[in-house]
Amino acid sequence: MLACISAATLTGAVGQSVSVEVHVSNGLPGFTIVGLPDAAVRESRDRVRAALLSSGLPWPLRRVTVNLAPSGVRKGGAGLDLAVAVGVLVATGQLPPDCTETLAFCGELGLNGSLHHVPGMIALADATTPLELVVPLCDVREAFLVRGDAVHGVSSLSELAQILRARGEWPAIPPAPPAPPPPDIPDLADVRGQALGRHALEVAAAGRHHLLMVGPPGSGKTMLAERLPGLLPPLTPEESLTVTRVHSAAGRPLPDGVLVSHPPFRAPHHSASLVALVGGGSWSLRPGEISLATLRVLECRLRRESLWRHEGRPPSAFCSLIRDSFCPRLRFHQVLLVDVPKRESSSGGACGPFPSDEPRLAGAVTAAVRACGTVIGGLALLSGTGLRR
Repeated sequence: MLACISAATLTGAVGQSVSVEVHVSNGLPGFTIVGLPDAAVRESRDRVRAALLSSGLPWPLRRVTVNLAPSGVRKGGAGLDLAVAVGVLVATGQLPPDCTETLAFCGELGLNGSLHHVPGMIALADATTPLELVVPLCDVREAFLVRGDAVHGVSSLSELAQILRARGEWPAIPPAPPAPPPPDIPDLADVRGQALGRHALEVAAAGRHHLLMVGPPGSGKTMLAERLPGLLPPLTPEESLTVTRVHSAAGRPLPDGVLVSHPPFRAPHHSASLVALVGGGSWSLRPGEISLATLRVLECRLRRESLWRHEGRPPSAFCSLIRDSFCPRLRFHQVLLVDVPKRESSSGGACGPFPSDEPRLAGAVTAAVRACGTVIGGLALLSGTGLRR
């Protein structure tokens, strides 16, 4: 017998609808899953079998073949467990075939039949429109943000089987908890001095410009950059949904049932790889630091050695994303910090960069700015004693 169940999988930060086709036929007992599954999807064989037996549902001693359509799209994650389990129940006659025609299923199964959290639920909920979506009870508030009343939550596979057999009522969606208090954002009013630096931050925040700060460690670059989010307006509901969608796809912890309301501020380490900044992966695509900073602030620190290693030219993928940072799907303030080492004189005073390094460093910084395009609107150079143009 054949069953076709609607589901979705996550590709980067976008959901992809998937049709789970389950065929049960005579032959030697076995379980085969095809359609470009990753290791987590292939392991669903053992999770689904244990979940059915733990829920008091028989496992068919026949040949089971699962096809994930479209077959040319890679499928990853454990979010297809619930769809596979429901497909097995329908294909073996344990559930009526018409009970799943208007439903889609997303959830990870535990060995005891319980349903676990799935990352990227907002994108998965969008991909299953217009069908009603069945998700784990812990994810129902997240899916409710984009689907409203078309979302149903269950806590276990046995509970789901009873509802589908008797066409019973779905469990009520738990009320949303109170919104968490806003985080403490560093205030620019705490900065004493640095008049030009504070003015540069205000101009960058008002005009949505990028900012480049060059200077030795301890001159105030990070202190000023951390206070840029405090100058930006709060997120609008549309912006909050966009930020929440990206953070959900990346597996970041989210407020329970509410949107991310505080502006994101990302400050990756200066040794972060290009994949960590841009995003990607060998099999499952994941958002990078640039995507996590969508609509607000990304702080990047460059060492003098990294500029020289690339001969003053940042990687092309990084520069292209900066050039496109004002497009509707990727907008952020880029704060680029360049550390310039100081040389201590015999009297202990700071004499600035080594004389032989100044022309080479200036050329590297200039080439880096030109490679990033003309989107760097504010330019502030930090010396050892303060800011100068």
